Amino acid sequence: MKDGFIKVAAASPVIKVADAEYNADRVIECIRDAAGKGVKVLVFPELTLTGCTCYDLIGHKVLLEGAKKALLRVVEATEGTDMLIFVGLPFAAGSRLYSCAAVISAGELLALVPRENVKNSPFARPDKDGIEVELGELSALLSADCLFDCPALPGLRVAVELGADMDAIVPPAVRHAVAGATVIAQMAAFPETVYSAKEAELKIRAQSERLCCGLVLAAPGKGESSTDNVYSGLCLVAENGVVLASDEKEDSLAVSEIDVDYLMNLRRKSGEFEIGDQPHYVCAWGGEAEETVLTRPFSKHPHLPEKAEDLPDYCRRMLDIQVSGLVKRMKYAGLDHCVVGISGGSDSTLTVMVCAMAMKRMGLPSTNVVACTLPCFGTSSRTKSNAIIVAEQCGAEVRVIDIGKSVYQHFDDIGHAHDDYSIAFENAQARERTQVLMDIANKVNGLDVGTEDLSEFIDGWCTFNGDHTSMYDVNLGLTKTQVRANLRFIAERTEDKTLAAALWDVLDCPVTPELLPIHDDKIEQKSEDAVGSYSLQDFFTHKMLICGFDPKKTLRLAKIAYHEEFTDEELIRWLKSYCTRLFTQQFKRSCLMDGPAVEAFTVSPRTGFLIPSDGESALFIRQLEELE
Repeated sequence: MKDGFIKVAAASPVIKVADAEYNADRVIECIRDAAGKGVKVLVFPELTLTGCTCYDLIGHKVLLEGAKKALLRVVEATEGTDMLIFVGLPFAAGSRLYSCAAVISAGELLALVPRENVKNSPFARPDKDGIEVELGELSALLSADCLFDCPALPGLRVAVELGADMDAIVPPAVRHAVAGATVIAQMAAFPETVYSAKEAELKIRAQSERLCCGLVLAAPGKGESSTDNVYSGLCLVAENGVVLASDEKEDSLAVSEIDVDYLMNLRRKSGEFEIGDQPHYVCAWGGEAEETVLTRPFSKHPHLPEKAEDLPDYCRRMLDIQVSGLVKRMKYAGLDHCVVGISGGSDSTLTVMVCAMAMKRMGLPSTNVVACTLPCFGTSSRTKSNAIIVAEQCGAEVRVIDIGKSVYQHFDDIGHAHDDYSIAFENAQARERTQVLMDIANKVNGLDVGTEDLSEFIDGWCTFNGDHTSMYDVNLGLTKTQVRANLRFIAERTEDKTLAAALWDVLDCPVTPELLPIHDDKIEQKSEDAVGSYSLQDFFTHKMLICGFDPKKTLRLAKIAYHEEFTDEELIRWLKSYCTRLFTQQFKRSCLMDGPAVEAFTVSPRTGFLIPSDGESALFIRQLEELE
């Protein structure tokens, strides 16, 4: 439960239709198995104890009594088990028959929650107000509006919907989520069809994303009657549009961890939850907070699709966003040239190709892209060569403008020694390049197209009013990992072998600002030596800024994703560096140029993630220092 994680499971054991005693044994076996795995919320299908295919037997007195006795056995078996369990059974209150979820925890029957959508079924619609019912020596609340709150994990409130409720125009899950439920137990009753698994996955993904919740779905299994259908035992666990676990076989069990902390962060941004007009009964459950062993994967590259087969279309869409934004801006401004400073690095390489694509879309010659390489004190022949090759293969006009003489003149003008390699030495080169590019753009009726990416704006690895500034930046919304993904996508698909070879060498080349003098034509100034791995930085950005996690939780997840690449000490060092730069470099983000976002996150000062330019990182750093 710590760090907001709760281990959940959906179970669909093989049962026998109408044999409640046998089915209780199977349910108890599943509970013990799940407890051994650390599960805290366990969901079974609708009518678990009898089977959902009893037809007219479902309301027979013998079956009802058998289900009641089976439930009492299950409740007794859960004593000492710190778990919230949802088991289905038919239940009669007077002359009214309900399909109920029996909600159990630690030997107590917390409530019976009836199905609401009862059309074409033998079941009665529940009253609006809850009622007290008796089950042998036990009594319980019977109500459709119940929330099961876990004090040990703030934000964890569980609700349930049954069978046909999931297909209602407005499913009960909507009401429950608005009232505060962050996890919905879905006790399903649908049979297997050729499309059932795919349809269920689409629905659970869409609903969990729309409601910013976790969904745990269990459908009936192989033990159901085969009279008119067969049943697959499909079990799914989803969180905010992502399926975390699935299983579909005999005795299915899908186990994963839902991040309640993440869901609560999403809900706070929307402001549409817990608004007070959806009254529910609230029942407490659970003991003390425990460490949740995480089994779900955490990708090193959360800004890219998890499935490799989804990456090509993802890259096509990123490129289209970049090109479309640039074309719109040029048409609006009445411009017909793009001017790009090319360095041979991944960012400028992608930018010059995006500009060439934009010219093609506008029906203009590729030579309207003016690609300027501006060598100075730190430029290597390798990066200069790659820059020129890529630009030439794209059909751009290439200009080589050595700025060394003008930078030296600038040093003389301001009284800066030529061998003083301080920050002024580095920044003067970046600012001279920006001046040259903007002035050329003015001369050719063009747009100075920026190359800096989102990762560099977040860590501030750019010169204020130097490479930090342009007239429009097509990379502003892309992380470094996204930029590199686009380059790989193009390299893998181009028929131009010369271009492909240059692109692969660009991808193999260290990220460098090339602002300090070099020796023997070797790249010596490497960005990642100063700010850390960009893959790791992008991971931090996703967890801290998009998901809203604190440094401690971010570190925990980084240890899982990067345990083979970095020691714990290295991860702490780079995360402290990230947190420090996030605050100290905000002044550069507060005045960024326009540029398109490619995902629902940006640091644009107009629509993106904002912090004050003089905020303090002390609370963030202190959390990490406590772990050292």
